[in-house]
Amino acid sequence: MDPPPIHTIICLVCWSFWLFPFCASSGSRLLPDKPLSAGSTITSDDGTFALGFFSPSSSGTKHYYVGIWYKNIPKDNVVWVANRAMPIADPSSATLAFTNGSNLALSDTNGQLLWMTNISAAGNSSSEATGGGATLDNNGNFILRSSQGIILWQSFDYPTDTLLPGMNLRITHKTHALQRLVSWRNTQDPSPGNFSYGAHPDEFLRRFSWNGSTPYWRSPAWNNYLLVGRYVESVKSTIHFTLNTIDDEVYISFGLPEPSVSLVLLKMDYSGKMKLRTWNSNMSKWTDLRSEPKQECNKFGYCGPFGYCDNTQPIVTCKCIDGFEPNNKQDWTAHRFSQGCHRMEALRCGQQDGFLNLPSMKVPHESLHVKNISLDECIAECTSNCSCTAYAFANTSTKDINGDETRCLLWNGDLIDTEKLIGQGQNLYIRVHGLSDKKRKSTVLKITLPIVSTLLIIIWVCLVWICYLGGKQRNKNIWKKLMSGTSSTSFELCDGNLKYPSISFKEIVLATNNFSNSNKLGHGGFGSVYKGMLEDGTEIAVKRLSKGSGQGVPEFRNEVILIAKLQHKNLVRLLGFCIHGDEKLLIYEYLPNRSLDAMLFDATRKSMLNWPTRFEIIKGVARGLLYLHQDSRLKIIHRDLKASNILLDAEISPKISDFGIARIFGGDQQQENTNRVVGTYGYMSPEYALNGVFSVKSDVYSFGVLLLEIVSGSKTSSVHLKADFPSIIASAWSLWKDGNIKDFVDSSIVESCSPDETIRCIHIGLLCVQDSPNVRPLVSSIMSFLENGDISLPPPKESVYFSENNNGNDGAAENTVNSANNMSITVVEGR
Repeated sequence: MDPPPIHTIICLVCWSFWLFPFCASSGSRLLPDKPLSAGSTITSDDGTFALGFFSPSSSGTKHYYVGIWYKNIPKDNVVWVANRAMPIADPSSATLAFTNGSNLALSDTNGQLLWMTNISAAGNSSSEATGGGATLDNNGNFILRSSQGIILWQSFDYPTDTLLPGMNLRITHKTHALQRLVSWRNTQDPSPGNFSYGAHPDEFLRRFSWNGSTPYWRSPAWNNYLLVGRYVESVKSTIHFTLNTIDDEVYISFGLPEPSVSLVLLKMDYSGKMKLRTWNSNMSKWTDLRSEPKQECNKFGYCGPFGYCDNTQPIVTCKCIDGFEPNNKQDWTAHRFSQGCHRMEALRCGQQDGFLNLPSMKVPHESLHVKNISLDECIAECTSNCSCTAYAFANTSTKDINGDETRCLLWNGDLIDTEKLIGQGQNLYIRVHGLSDKKRKSTVLKITLPIVSTLLIIIWVCLVWICYLGGKQRNKNIWKKLMSGTSSTSFELCDGNLKYPSISFKEIVLATNNFSNSNKLGHGGFGSVYKGMLEDGTEIAVKRLSKGSGQGVPEFRNEVILIAKLQHKNLVRLLGFCIHGDEKLLIYEYLPNRSLDAMLFDATRKSMLNWPTRFEIIKGVARGLLYLHQDSRLKIIHRDLKASNILLDAEISPKISDFGIARIFGGDQQQENTNRVVGTYGYMSPEYALNGVFSVKSDVYSFGVLLLEIVSGSKTSSVHLKADFPSIIASAWSLWKDGNIKDFVDSSIVESCSPDETIRCIHIGLLCVQDSPNVRPLVSSIMSFLENGDISLPPPKESVYFSENNNGNDGAAENTVNSANNMSITVVEGR
């Protein structure tokens, strides 16, 4: 038998690749007498785009689709898919060809129709398309033309998940339906997912992301019918998003600042984020220039009625509008904001009501647009209507489709989905009671306030002096009791001007059912943790220090003072403490999902931790660590950061816990030495474990190990059970060095993860666990690395310490061994 021709061999080899069409090209046109089959592509004249058969699956059962993609970009390159809901099982039996009616149709050899253009619906003569064929333009648009060159159908009119430059997305519905970008189901399944992007049927001035039929994110209102996004590549450039009117319909589109910048797109991501992306050729990856929602606080309605997301502070969180307070203060303190806020004073619809100006706001949802009226008329319209709760007004430089250059927006009822923005937004005027009264009283206050203030200062100085003399002796007696550990009752602990509430031992016994095993949450080196419920219904976690534990009174005192002084959403909250005889107890907020290790390393529970959730946990821990190192009043070195000391609340948000061995750094202090090294093997930095030297970089090392655990789903001490590596660091480094770093990712999150994000996290982890503390990044840099994928990362250096000194001991209870300099190392496992 003669050997097969060489072109057959080449195509068989090409079929093993991710995309079939790299085998052969059929020019830029599809003609009626030349159907497109697997192994052939249509390529735009400039070589930027290709159209053909492809499979996004990298493993397992493969399905095939006809789509358009960037030809010279190796990943995440598909911009349009024809048969999203009807995949092809066997590509060798499918063709894309013209029908007798001159439509384009995708079908298999069994005659099953998988997709069709249906140009007859547009009222065109079917014979017109015969001579024109179909062409893939240089902008990525696949166009079916008549023999006279008239466009009969084009892919730009049927977007999938991507908006390309020059492509219009219809956001009004006078004669045609609204258009939306619809996400893929996941990275390997282009079928329509849960999330979509477009306009609200009644609010084309804003863009929405939807989760099914529920709003997920909402943009600010258009101003001057122009939205500007900035990005940096070789030079600073500006992308203009504009509103275009075509045949009385309004479309959103964006143009490029210069011809050389071409690889930019707007994508509805399968995770629900709307991303403006550009291709970074130097790093061979997509860079997200803008991503909405940026974080949880920016999700639609996250802060509830009359609450707003404050983006102007380092820690973005919900706040109540001035003149309002939380509906449920306990939920608000626990970062559950959905119930929103209510007025402190009810409106009376009279002259005492006024309007409070909130500048730079994303205005609320569901406004009434009153057209062609002036600012004064807009104010009068709201003032005369007692149910009008707010208004906003803008003069635009561009007329809308009705010729209106003004925009008066009014709101009745609750204000939902409001944000405080930085450098953009509008003035929002909120109706509040007593504003005019306050203005009249301001003159009186200007006169009386200086007199009252002077008297108060004199009284305050006297009280401080008296309290100082009496309090100094009182605190001395209290600390004497605390340090002796012999007090028989609970008492209130004071430290300067701060007070730490005590809870009676009797209350704790009742709350925990006398420390019953059924209430026990876990056990660590310093004792056990129990779940309890106080009489008022508050759920608590009680840390009961064992009488023979390594954490004595100094550690107990240390933890009480530190946690009470530290306030951050990613740190566990201390509710109180108790000393009763030999009993020393700490009372924390109860977190229903317990510790990270209990979920991450449990085969039955780890499915709850998909990649987006893990990535948020990584960033949350980093934010908490940044607060400890830099943003709090005290510089705190935790010294025992690990998975078991990261607790998860009901929304799986992380909170750093267990400050028993944490240290405070003062002034410009950079590091400290200790003769008592405490912590957990596998997480200890080499300079700390061997020489007792610790600093912020010691915590960075522990964070690096934790980050690698989260990505891999493996304990630092258990990697050797499945591979010949002494630690998780050795495993990550070996795979990194060999170019197989994707194999390091936990198999349970491969479907949900972003390869770019996971690889970047592993890279950051390897930077954190370098032997020399001087080359490890600060947490502030780590946060920048995590938040901005465009920042280049330096190459990591191989760690020698993990292979020579890390014995994988996870620190069950408390073990003392000898270090290189004969210091004792106390290995302690927290809860």
